[in-house]
Amino acid sequence: MMNADVMNTGVSEREALLREAQNLRAHQRLPEALHTLARLQAAYPRFSRLYQERGHCHIQQGNAPAAIDALREAVRLNPTLPASWDMLAQLFRLTGDPAQAATAAQRVATLQQLPTEIVVANSLYADADFELAEDVLRAYLGKDGDNVGALHLLARIRRDVADVDEAERLLSIVLELAPDYHAARFDYAMVLLQKQKPLAARQEAQRLLARDPDNRDYLKQYGAACLALGDHEPVIDLYGRLLSGAIAAEAADLRLWRANALKVTGRQAEAIADYRASLAARPDYGVAWFSLSNLKTYRFSHEDIARMRVAEARPATHDMDRIYLGFAIGKALEDVGDYEASWQYYMRANALRRSLSRWRPEVAQDCAQNLKRIFTTEFFAARSGWGASDPAPVFIVGLPRSGSTLIEQILASHSKVEGTQELTEIGRYAAELCGRDPDCDLPLEPDALLRLTAGQARELGERFLNETRTYRRLGRPFFIDKMPNNFWHIGLIHLILPRATLIDVRREPMACAFSNLKQLFGTTNQEFTYGVNDIARYYRTYLDIMQHWEAVLPGRVVRVPYEAVVEDIDSGVQRLLEGCGLPFEPGCLRFHDTQRSIRTPSSEQVRQPIGREGLTQWQNYAPWLEPLRNALGDAITRYRN
Repeated sequence: MMNADVMNTGVSEREALLREAQNLRAHQRLPEALHTLARLQAAYPRFSRLYQERGHCHIQQGNAPAAIDALREAVRLNPTLPASWDMLAQLFRLTGDPAQAATAAQRVATLQQLPTEIVVANSLYADADFELAEDVLRAYLGKDGDNVGALHLLARIRRDVADVDEAERLLSIVLELAPDYHAARFDYAMVLLQKQKPLAARQEAQRLLARDPDNRDYLKQYGAACLALGDHEPVIDLYGRLLSGAIAAEAADLRLWRANALKVTGRQAEAIADYRASLAARPDYGVAWFSLSNLKTYRFSHEDIARMRVAEARPATHDMDRIYLGFAIGKALEDVGDYEASWQYYMRANALRRSLSRWRPEVAQDCAQNLKRIFTTEFFAARSGWGASDPAPVFIVGLPRSGSTLIEQILASHSKVEGTQELTEIGRYAAELCGRDPDCDLPLEPDALLRLTAGQARELGERFLNETRTYRRLGRPFFIDKMPNNFWHIGLIHLILPRATLIDVRREPMACAFSNLKQLFGTTNQEFTYGVNDIARYYRTYLDIMQHWEAVLPGRVVRVPYEAVVEDIDSGVQRLLEGCGLPFEPGCLRFHDTQRSIRTPSSEQVRQPIGREGLTQWQNYAPWLEPLRNALGDAITRYRN
């Protein structure tokens, strides 16, 4: 999220340019005013009032068509501009378009029926003046506290400034007051999804679809909730249905989303076709190019690489498209053996992605020290026997790109174990108890765990079992949560689920760190992976924490060295199953034949027999990886301890 000071500075500059244009118009210096507005548009293209001011200028010039175009853009960006609608109504009457004039006049009349404060707040919100809009709304709610329109808009503001807890609270109040307020229910479903409550989000989407089954926004929201729940099959047909009548930009997104679902369910050829169709609709769509590369088994043509390079270098390319393209080109060049150029693209994309990141490595190190201070041998001894006794959960933890998807696939090939996905419940519980660092998503005050009671620990364990039941569809006695970041929460997991299985998948640090450096993760996940020093510090912190868990909970975590499994699959699988207390089954050796949804970047790799390529890939980049080796320090050997 944008820093508040930066946002306020931007608003001040924007308003200063608008005032300059208004003053120039007041003095009849219209060409200069329009030039200032052009500068304003270049810097803030979604600022609605610049287009309104441009409409004023064109009216004074007597250029009605240009004024209409400007004012239409103003109300497209901000439908709550009464002056723009009023000018449009007059212009349409003057140009002989009574139907459009009547529509614009009706919008003016509708806005005039609303409280002035609501109109002003909506207008400020549309221009991203969130702080000012919130001030207006809170003042108004002081005298009309049950106004659902004001509460709904305030919830949107809190959502947009990343305060989803307050947004959820406000929207629940709105829906209690006005259960048929569909726009608020739609926003509520979105917030629930943001808060990692996909089942509740899907239920809200289903309520909306019961009223309006063909609403495209409701269908997309339902699809997003299905994906978060791991239900990928239904959305394949859903997105196919939405493709009918979609414009090019929407078609590109729908094809991409459908391809992702096809990939997860193992239908790779169809996924590739849809990724290609997405690129046909939007040729420079960075995420579609990256998604093809992220299949890991896909190979680009020389023509593809040339197209991606041109798009990546184009000045007008958006930052995120440039990042996606950089990682895709890096993978494409790696596949053809041009390692030096590949490294340059990987590092350029990493640097740009790192510049957008909020990751602060010192937060992770401080959190680790606090966890070690709190979770002592004495702490656990005093809480022996706490939690829910069900042994069903199997937690696979470690670093991303450590081989955890392979271990999950092997275990999910056992008749007693069900693979689910990277579940978010444990991280959410830690945030509820300890707070969450806004930049790094780590526990803010781990000392809060000292106040946890035996009853609360048992309730949390039972809550985990209840909330994860929706992901379990095969009726097997054990199920996997493969969220790698749960290594931070092993102490909490042991407290609330003392009989759960804990597996640490550990990969050789150079191979693991390099694999992270060439991987782009979704949204704000794993932000420590976009810099050599960041990933090295994180790896060392991970080792420190795992060493601590072994010291205070000896033997509690099953260590699985990734290289040992790859080099001797038979013995590796045998040791893995023994560590989990499971009998040997031959199907675990044929893990690549197991049909299930897999959401991680390794999905296509684990659908093939095991290969040794991942052990040595980093050596192709050895000339550029000495800084990484130096940053890892003693972790190069200590990871074996």
